[in-house]
Amino acid sequence: MHLVEGSIYHVFNRGNNSQAIFFTPKNYPYFLKGIEHHLKPACYILAWCLMPTHFHLLIRANELSIPIIKDGGFERQVFSQGIKQLLSSYTKAINKQEGRTGSLFQQKTKAVCVADSQDYARIALHYIHQNPLKAGLVNKMEDWEHSSFRDYTDPKRASLCNRDLVIQLLDLNMERFYNDSYQTINFELNLV
Repeated sequence: MHLVEGSIYHVFNRGNNSQAIFFTPKNYPYFLKGIEHHLKPACYILAWCLMPTHFHLLIRANELSIPIIKDGGFERQVFSQGIKQLLSSYTKAINKQEGRTGSLFQQKTKAVCVADSQDYARIALHYIHQNPLKAGLVNKMEDWEHSSFRDYTDPKRASLCNRDLVIQLLDLNMERFYNDSYQTINFELNLV
């Protein structure tokens, strides 16, 4: 994964063999705290969604995302190191909680650049929020507690996301946001 400052990325990973990565309701806020601790200092969080078997983030790389750091014999950008630390610490906690061993996530977290156009990045934002609805976990996106959708529909809500930046970058019309979010999106994602 190589990020370019100022670009927007759809970042995602899933459990090995599509297995669950969240086992109890408490695991979701624990993972979010990890995102806040390991990733928020290294990028702008634009959107997120935690699903039972995978997660999605929409981020914008900034000047803090891209410096190279050394980790043992490897060199990684700060953001990539943050992903590594997030998934490693979360896996350790889950392995202890569940009495299991081994890797929880697929080896490589993917980061797809969606900054080619405002439209593509806007589609990615809505796609991320639509995941629980499309998976049949809820009847309305706002019913899924583990995404940033409600952060955008309720401006008074505390948010991990940089909402003002998203509104500016994607030229979102917040009066239409809710209805636009429910428009059908033909956006397929290969999580393999």
